[in-house]
Amino acid sequence: MSMKRYFVIGVIILGSSFNFLHSQSINSGQLSGFSGTINPITTAVPFLMISPDSKQGAMGDVGVATDPDINSIHWNGSKLAFSDKKFGLGFTVTPWLRLLVPDINMSYLAGYIKLNTKQTIGGSLRYFSLGNIELTNSSGQKTSDFRPNEFALDFAFTQKLSKYFALGVASRFINSGISKVPFNGGSGASASTFAVDLSMFFKSEKFNLSDKKAVATLGLAITNVGAKIKYSNDQNFIPMNIRLGGGLKTDIDDYNSFGVYLDFNKLLVPTPPIYQTTITSSGQKEIVIDPITGKQKIALGKDPNVGVATAILQSFNDAPGGFSEEMKEINVSSGLEYAYDKTFFVRAGYFHESITKGSRQFFTMGIGFKFKVINIDGSYLIPTSLQNPLQNTWRITLSFNFDPVDKVTEKEGVSP
Repeated sequence: MSMKRYFVIGVIILGSSFNFLHSQSINSGQLSGFSGTINPITTAVPFLMISPDSKQGAMGDVGVATDPDINSIHWNGSKLAFSDKKFGLGFTVTPWLRLLVPDINMSYLAGYIKLNTKQTIGGSLRYFSLGNIELTNSSGQKTSDFRPNEFALDFAFTQKLSKYFALGVASRFINSGISKVPFNGGSGASASTFAVDLSMFFKSEKFNLSDKKAVATLGLAITNVGAKIKYSNDQNFIPMNIRLGGGLKTDIDDYNSFGVYLDFNKLLVPTPPIYQTTITSSGQKEIVIDPITGKQKIALGKDPNVGVATAILQSFNDAPGGFSEEMKEINVSSGLEYAYDKTFFVRAGYFHESITKGSRQFFTMGIGFKFKVINIDGSYLIPTSLQNPLQNTWRITLSFNFDPVDKVTEKEGVSP
């Protein structure tokens, strides 16, 4: 694989816009038959936003208000406080972008331990391998192999404040090795940073819904809040994100239940502005430079070169297209789950991202089985357009949950 192809793949991954191959010639331009401006938000280490598990991955990437499980740290760490087991461990493997490259994979290891009925700790390790890249010189001769990777290591703590409400906090170490390209006998250095998550989760008592019993859930998670990550001399925002959602789970009878969930997601990083341009004497378009500040002049939008705190606040009102563009930056996930006797599960969902912000739009489906302490879940992704790089995306999760929490102890709020 040539360096040129490597950088194309890097743009796709770093841009987190998986329809890039269909729109690379019209970036910030016009789509055929579509009048909107293409203006996706890009960040470094976008692997942090990839759904790491099969359960939520089968439900359109909802997860902030679904039932707690081993993989809750990614979606909403505070859900761990409502786990009905004392400890658990799980592993997920996800082949990624197989339509482009055959050996890109993500692995996810997660677990938790309930300290008592109110406090739970958890941890996870996410490893993203970009596969093997053959580097060549200007004459096309192979010079070396390069196997870049990225990983994130998490630790979470959750606290129940009442029978129905919990808060959570997680810390995250992020390391990216995509800049360690061998060159002239040496190599670049990996880049790293730290981030935190803040989350909350509400779960109601069972209430009457018509003639059935139901439970409502609400969740909010602000994730990946941290310093920019530095590649060489360039500093890049990591995918700081806010996720808000709810769910409703209904018991049809003693054996059958049905849940419906809805999430809204928005990146908390600056939107690229529209810069002032001029036509040179040679007929080329170029961005106008302010002679006083030496910066590029902005026609619409705001300066994206700001600090983290400013970026978070600015992300809600900096789109050059105004309020309508801000609304297009909200991704919507919806999911359904049917359960039989808490041992067999059928799931489906849909994920929608605006065509001007990356155009990731896909259906998902999956099934799950529970055998005593063992859970096996699988999911499959179906993009809405043909020849989409997300085609053939599947996930398999194997998890183990041990020792149910004593219901009497839980009700009384006494530590075991």
